[in-house]
Amino acid sequence: MTTVTEKHADAHEHGMSDAGYIKIAIILAAITGLEVSTYYVNFGPLFMPALLTMMVVKFVMVVSYFMHLKFDSKIFSFLFYVGLGLAIFVYCMALATFKFFIA
Repeated sequence: MTTVTEKHADAHEHGMSDAGYIKIAIILAAITGLEVSTYYVNFGPLFMPALLTMMVVKFVMVVSYFMHLKFDSKIFSFLFYVGLGLAIFVYCMALATFKFFIA
């Protein structure tokens, strides 16, 4: 029979400690604050690359830590990123069909 302490230890085997998750949440909140600041500060031509870079960093952090891909088998990460790449490819092809990228 398992005790409450053993169950609590088992819950953290697959991820980080609560303090680790709080640190990740604070980092994500800071990046979100920077994203919001791009509306008020004129970044000029760096506006879109800055937003896209921050978006990618946040996406990777959420997927790695909160979806536990960092702690799972590498096959799950591979399958997730292949599916993501396929979805992005299909989305870009759909946009290209409507001549979205032509200025």
